[in-house]
Amino acid sequence: MLTYNVGVVLLGAVVRATESGAGCGSNWPTCRGSLIPTGGTVETTIEFAHRATSGVALALVATLAVWAVRTRPRGDVARWMALLSGVLIFNEALIGAALVLFEWVADDESIGRVISIVVHLVNTFLLLGSLTLTAWFGDGRPFPRRPFATAPLRVARVGGIALLVVGAAGAITALGDTLFPPDSVGSGFLNDLGGTFIVRLRWIHPVLAVVTAGYLWWMARKVESAAGQWLHGLVYTQVIAGVINIAALAPIWMQVIHLLLADAVWISFVLVATQKLVDSERVPA
Repeated sequence: MLTYNVGVVLLGAVVRATESGAGCGSNWPTCRGSLIPTGGTVETTIEFAHRATSGVALALVATLAVWAVRTRPRGDVARWMALLSGVLIFNEALIGAALVLFEWVADDESIGRVISIVVHLVNTFLLLGSLTLTAWFGDGRPFPRRPFATAPLRVARVGGIALLVVGAAGAITALGDTLFPPDSVGSGFLNDLGGTFIVRLRWIHPVLAVVTAGYLWWMARKVESAAGQWLHGLVYTQVIAGVINIAALAPIWMQVIHLLLADAVWISFVLVATQKLVDSERVPA
């Protein structure tokens, strides 16, 4: 379930990077007036493929939520995480519909599109996190009891907020790379300062990413678990991928890899943060 949803997210990145968001026109949920379009352009095929896989994801997560309600006891954390996943996947569908109906796709560079992709990114991360915890707690692992210890809770909050901010900045940067492809590394950071605000924000993402990477490295070293080791390695790999992405002028294949690593870092962070809360000394109620 989690792996499938990551795949849907990556296909969504392909839709944005290839400017295929208008492939089905301004019709939703139909594609150019049909449930299953025949013929059409490559953009239509890419956009319809994303819609179809997103629809399957919606059905799968909804089924998971129903299954959790029917099989897990009241108050069970896995049950609540599954229900939260159901709400978030529904939000994903609404955001996708808004992108199409308001025509925030293809070469649109409006503030509405920028806000929508930030909301989309945050909702996607929360969805992947809730699916991760559904599987984690559904496997019988212990849940950190309230009240949480103050120090690890603060560490988790800072890391979570930092990753969401970095992810949002990355989504805006990726949109800028699609709409205004840089012809050199310098053009993306120095020469376009008088251009559109999307391009002027391009330098913010790598700066935030480096700072956040340092924080996550420190955090991962404090957790003696497989999740901590994975987070440490993934952050290191993601930094390298970010450098390659900038140096290669953000080709589509590298953007997809970069997003895949971002999703993996987020999932590992969720597990590490949860483990820190479980392992910490609990404050008496």
